[in-house]
Amino acid sequence: MKKILKPLISVIVIGALSLTINIDKNVLANAIANTCKYDSASKVNPDYSTMNCLLTETALSYNVPPEIVKAIAEGESGNWRHFDINGEAIVTADNGIGIMQITNQAGYNQDRLKSDIVYNIRAGVETLVDMFKRKDLPSINGGERDVLEHWYFAIMAYNGTKPVNSPFVQATGERNANAYQERILQIIEKLELIDLTELPFTREHFQYDSNSRENIKFSAMNYDFDLPLTKTKYFFKTNQKVSATTNVTVRTRPTTDSPSMSTLRKGEIVTITGPFEYESVSTKKNHFVWYPVKRNDGTEGYVASSYLNYSAQTPTPTPTTPVGSIEVSKFADYKSDQYWAEDFQWAVNKGLISGYQNVYNPTTKKYENLLKPNTNLTENQMLSVLFRYFKSDELASTKPSSSWSADVNYQLASKYTLPTLGGKSASKQVYAVKDITRGNFARILASMHYGKTVSQPEAILFLREFDLTTTKTDAEFKPNDSLTRAHAVAFFHRYEQIFNK
Repeated sequence: MKKILKPLISVIVIGALSLTINIDKNVLANAIANTCKYDSASKVNPDYSTMNCLLTETALSYNVPPEIVKAIAEGESGNWRHFDINGEAIVTADNGIGIMQITNQAGYNQDRLKSDIVYNIRAGVETLVDMFKRKDLPSINGGERDVLEHWYFAIMAYNGTKPVNSPFVQATGERNANAYQERILQIIEKLELIDLTELPFTREHFQYDSNSRENIKFSAMNYDFDLPLTKTKYFFKTNQKVSATTNVTVRTRPTTDSPSMSTLRKGEIVTITGPFEYESVSTKKNHFVWYPVKRNDGTEGYVASSYLNYSAQTPTPTPTTPVGSIEVSKFADYKSDQYWAEDFQWAVNKGLISGYQNVYNPTTKKYENLLKPNTNLTENQMLSVLFRYFKSDELASTKPSSSWSADVNYQLASKYTLPTLGGKSASKQVYAVKDITRGNFARILASMHYGKTVSQPEAILFLREFDLTTTKTDAEFKPNDSLTRAHAVAFFHRYEQIFNK
């Protein structure tokens, strides 16, 4: 059984921040090999538990989510193999070397890439970090390093920003499941047992000639997604309270081969009691790790990292959560003197808006929790808020019929004949991620209220007659302006006060 010994690799990681230190890379490599009890001079593939350790420790030493590094190693080498049966490094036809398939990377010793697994892994992680730092690639939200989906374009660039890796097939507009980064994310879902959020890109943002080898041209260089993204499961700390993402078995030892002690209920809060541990059965291939936890009744055991969540420290709001139990002043951009102050307090506690957790604030130059009241909502984002308010149980129980991330919202929009611009067809999906106007929002809200499709003038009149807006004319309502997050929560709060008191 091997435990993480972070002091040996002299790295401190706090959320999305890291303290960069000056440490000799050979010393670091030796520390990792010692931590994982691996003989770097051997020319055999280590057992799965040891390889998991080598990949994880190297990733953490560079402040990279281990989930991503392990998935890339899986995708590149298949079954985490570096050496063939003769003890020679596996080299592919395109000269990709070893477990991380390092190809034509300047500054690395080619012989050592073949003979030294730890060196090969380090080269792969450093290459990935270089891709993450590139300024010619799009970024997602604030580009936090501990959010898995934020590495989307770095993973793409690890293999190359060629047409074959476009998220969309240009000819059909369909999602390209064979793009390199899509396959790596699929590996994370399958082997780390983590459900990732499919990012709602549009094909217009990826320009390329399908008959050319030229790189993709990106027409958008930042994506701001108001979506529940996924933080790495490797930064839980001792005494931190976490929650179970589903009903999950508590084991007596860090392996699925050990007896079951009990079952955590979905949402149950437990306390982390120590650093994570690797699979104790060396021949079992698991990408995840195991955390020792304690339940409220005092019983202790091990739970796979995949099934633990950071959300336990802030209770997940539900429609029955009393207003005020979650204090929105914790958000750095909350201002009590703004018209939307009370509206956001209500909406966050109602579970309609969750805010952005630990993102970069350009005003303070810090990583903070933000409400982003002046950010525009897309039609799909607005539908999420709408159905959380009107149809929360149905929203939770409806199963997607495709891999499109907005599938459920537009299933429900079709069911309730809402006048959306977006839709499930390829030609309409682009409108799902475009800003929704105040006029279109009014139509959708009024149509939901009346149970039938209404026109825009009728919808704005509905808002005025029931004091959902203080504007006196259609022009004053500004129906062609984009709907901001502050606008949305204000409208829903007024609706609640008028119709559901």
